[in-house]
Amino acid sequence: MARPTTPATTMTAIKAAQASAGSTEGGIGLGGTGAGHRTVAAAATEAIRRRILDGTYATGAKLHQDMIAAELGISRIPVREALFQLDAEGLVRIEPQRGASVAPLSRERMVETLELRAMLEPYLLRNSAPHLTDADFAALARILGDYGEAIAAQAANRWGELNTEFHLGLYARANRPRAQAIVITLLRESDRYTRLQLSQSIDYQRRAQREHAKLLRLCRTGAVEEAAALMRAHILHVSDSLGRALDAAAGPGPATG
Repeated sequence: MARPTTPATTMTAIKAAQASAGSTEGGIGLGGTGAGHRTVAAAATEAIRRRILDGTYATGAKLHQDMIAAELGISRIPVREALFQLDAEGLVRIEPQRGASVAPLSRERMVETLELRAMLEPYLLRNSAPHLTDADFAALARILGDYGEAIAAQAANRWGELNTEFHLGLYARANRPRAQAIVITLLRESDRYTRLQLSQSIDYQRRAQREHAKLLRLCRTGAVEEAAALMRAHILHVSDSLGRALDAAAGPGPATG
């Protein structure tokens, strides 16, 4: 696995977490078990997640705890915890005797993830949209502006991040913390699929922009049920189009008969 450069923002977060844990330049140490330790593990999780999503760690790449710990300047313990968290998110695969690697894209997992989103996100939108404020709508409009700029610049590394930010912004007033926590995990896992789907066609990119803008407009005008129906269709379209793309990439199955 090639040794990437750690972004300055990631290193800043990790150093801040180490300071909270009372660590020194040698990392958090093997004995760190408090809140600061958990913060270091969270920062390590985010750093590894970003590297998987932006392709720095390619599908199937081995994820060596010692190497990652050295890159991030921390001990192996938070790295190990990060890998288990990312395994739960579907980004990493941990196998006995073989260790951790970047999980392959799975059609079955993609379909399940997006079907769950299609059930939960309209529910959250129905509960949140009536309570969104003018400030919320202004923030959502800014996200869509940034999203449009990222599409125009073909900055694929930002597509999933901004898509997640927009969706979560729509649900910010839902007051359904358990459902929101589940959707956050599902959106993180969807990031790889979203990038792949958008990269297939400029038409998919334009459709996503149009539907996002319409969702914002419907919520602003109080058309909540129409917005919820559009949200479900918006998510399921990704599932359908990406399913076809993954099937095509897999090629024809074995001959039968």
